[in-house]
Amino acid sequence: MLADERHQRIRALVATLGRVATDRIAADLGVSRETVRRDLVELEARGDLCRVHGGVLAPRPAAEPPLAERSRIRPREKQAIARAAALKIEPGQTLFLDAGSTVAELAAVLATLTGLTVVTNSFEVAGRIAMAGAGMRGLEVIQLGGRVVPGAGATLGAATIAEALRHHADWALLSPVAVDAGAGATSHDHDEAELARAMTARADRVAILADHAKIGQRSRVGYCPAERIDLLVTDTRARDLPALEALIDLVGEVVIA
Repeated sequence: MLADERHQRIRALVATLGRVATDRIAADLGVSRETVRRDLVELEARGDLCRVHGGVLAPRPAAEPPLAERSRIRPREKQAIARAAALKIEPGQTLFLDAGSTVAELAAVLATLTGLTVVTNSFEVAGRIAMAGAGMRGLEVIQLGGRVVPGAGATLGAATIAEALRHHADWALLSPVAVDAGAGATSHDHDEAELARAMTARADRVAILADHAKIGQRSRVGYCPAERIDLLVTDTRARDLPALEALIDLVGEVVIA
């Protein structure tokens, strides 16, 4: 992996989680601690992060990176999670989908199915399903209105929440910034968290799609306690995490893809 790609992925991790352990960075990038140490020294010199004992911190309140950047992180894990989550969906159901990058992968799978109604604030999700000839297979896409947030590729705000509350769904399928036993599913952005909270309130069941890097982490705003999560779908690298064991005791079902 080239240095520029490593730096991009490290910045995305720090922006998403706020604080990241050196060991986690080395594991996620598949490189040595010494390589990570050199990268962190360089990134700190640029002002991109602040090194602390055992890891790094964002130098200022972290903002989640744009969707296009998040989509390039752990793509194989996200695709596996999406395929596993889609197996839980049945024809005739109505689904809430948020604007997470893992949920965008789920949309690509749903676009091959039939007889679903998808309610989303994500332009990427709506586009992937609509452009796949959804109307011919009984797939209906409802795009929630509201304030357009370019970096998120989605609508957010009070108007979006009000529209979401008009609907009732069989599933809310959401991709948080982080999830752990104590805080549940959390987001960095208040507007994203409030919309996710509204979706969980209006859904019979809640599915959280989170790769291993999000397990046992916390972000700024909680929107769904662990006890309210009916299904957690993660990837095989989460299997040995103590934080996953804690979640298994609280959520309805855990699927490791």
